[in-house]
Amino acid sequence: MFIEKYCTSLADSRFSFTREQASLFAKRVANDFNPLHDVDNSRFCVPGDLLFAKILLSEGLYADMRVTFNDMVSNGVELEICANDDGHKSICDLSGNMYMDIQYSGARNHDTAMIEQLVRSYVAFSGDNFPNVFVPLMESRGVMINTVKPLVIYDSMTLKMARVDLQHPRLEAAGATLDINGKRGKVTLKFTYYDQGQVVGTGEKTMIVSGLRPYDQQAIDALIAEHQARQQRFAS
Repeated sequence: MFIEKYCTSLADSRFSFTREQASLFAKRVANDFNPLHDVDNSRFCVPGDLLFAKILLSEGLYADMRVTFNDMVSNGVELEICANDDGHKSICDLSGNMYMDIQYSGARNHDTAMIEQLVRSYVAFSGDNFPNVFVPLMESRGVMINTVKPLVIYDSMTLKMARVDLQHPRLEAAGATLDINGKRGKVTLKFTYYDQGQVVGTGEKTMIVSGLRPYDQQAIDALIAEHQARQQRFAS
């Protein structure tokens, strides 16, 4: 499985992520250049997309799934997938701290080749949201994130599949919204899954943004330029 490059397998089905693995996944697979995923960032955390990929490839795709992100995972934390008291699956460390909660029901498919296609399609969509979706969304609401120390973190993600016996799942964006509460906002990104020309599922991803302030085009242009420069440095 492609996830093996970006995850360290440990004894008793436990696993962990190094800074290098998580950062490479963010940039190489998800096209995600959020500074939080840089190897040398003091606030480093493992990308939520990598945790989502791990849970799907380990547990399979269910018809209904809701993933809630409870905390950020740092490098080298020893993790395991276990059943919690609510009957959900969760990713926890060995002290019992929960980082991700997964509610699931309905039909299940454990075809790893298909799930890899579904995951790659999802993370490509996820990584494409800045600046193409985020910037027009912020401009339309007259606000922006802190461009010096941007903080955008996963909140939750849902999937509702009409069927899970998929062949070549493909994702398309289906709109985005930004709800504002003071200096804090919630971005909801909606998407639709297709398979062989038919709609087979829908979903949405929500993220929390903090430190909102009045929109400043000059500051946004500088942020976009830095984002593009980071992409170019990685490519070279």
